[in-house]
Amino acid sequence: VQLQASGGGLVQAGDSLRLSCAYSGRTFSSYAMAWFRQAPGKDREFVGAITWGGGSTTYVDFVKTRFTIYRDNDKSTVYLQMNSLKPEDTAIYYCAKSRTGYYMVSASGYDFWGQGTQVTVSS
Repeated sequence: VQLQASGGGLVQAGDSLRLSCAYSGRTFSSYAMAWFRQAPGKDREFVGAITWGGGSTTYVDFVKTRFTIYRDNDKSTVYLQMNSLKPEDTAIYYCAKSRTGYYMVSASGYDFWGQGTQVTVSS
């Protein structure tokens, strides 16, 4: 399994970005997918996740009304749409494959990770 995250960049507060994570390997549609992020000097934290079929999503409270995760199983890609970005959203964003079709908040529930894509939000 390989995950390739892309779409990061430098934006201003209030702008939007869409991150993509292209998946190659075992059947994409069998697994939940998640996004995590790591800000400088901080631990990696859970952002949100989506079940194998896309029927259910979950988000951490501080992004719940601004970020949306969705997936296209035909394209083996998961997306993170980020709106109303804030400087505190600045981090490296990682996509991750769940060990099962259902998500977990803990990083231990994920067995493959993308390389990360940098998101920088200026004030």
